[in-house]
Amino acid sequence: MGNFDDDEPAQYASPPCFMHELDPAFRTVATPEWADVRRWRKAERERLIEQRLAISADARNAMAGLIAQGLDQVIGDMSGKLVSLYWPFRGEPDLRPWLATVHARGGNTALPIAIELGKPLIFRAYAPGDKLERGVWNIPIPAAGPEVIPDVVIAPLVGFDAAGYRLGYGGGFFDRTLAALPRKALVIGIGYEISQLPTIYPQAHDIAMDRIVTEAGVIR
Repeated sequence: MGNFDDDEPAQYASPPCFMHELDPAFRTVATPEWADVRRWRKAERERLIEQRLAISADARNAMAGLIAQGLDQVIGDMSGKLVSLYWPFRGEPDLRPWLATVHARGGNTALPIAIELGKPLIFRAYAPGDKLERGVWNIPIPAAGPEVIPDVVIAPLVGFDAAGYRLGYGGGFFDRTLAALPRKALVIGIGYEISQLPTIYPQAHDIAMDRIVTEAGVIR
């Protein structure tokens, strides 16, 4: 979930820069300006979302099952852990069946909620069957329940790189949220293997994931 095409923290004007078309050697030595990175990210975000929406529903379900196995491997014993997931959106892996198994194994779950643009997300306790209401961008959120601090934060990826940096929707919600958490959580980015990029050109405000899980396995 997140705001679209509005990478934070800047508002700049610059000619478009399609860095994905450049020689790979350039990526390793150049330091593009943030305005160029921002425009490049917007173009890549649109391309990657279109690409994953083209995957058949059956294939997405199969990949979600493999991702769930990877999450079990990374998290281990669920007993007593509070895991924040997300409600699937625009072709993201649907892990709601896996969320139900967390409770069966002694864990608890939560969903993130966007309260205001430019502000961190909050997390509200959620269990399968709890009442939902429409939140920002019409994404379902818990209608009630206490605000909680998760032990594990699972963040959907639009794109990612081998260094563990996440390309999201551009609103900066997860980076702000992770920076504001009162204690360190295990942060796991999840997405499809086809979404891997050579780099997302990480900036000072970007926070790397502790692990990234795709249908192909776990990246540490």
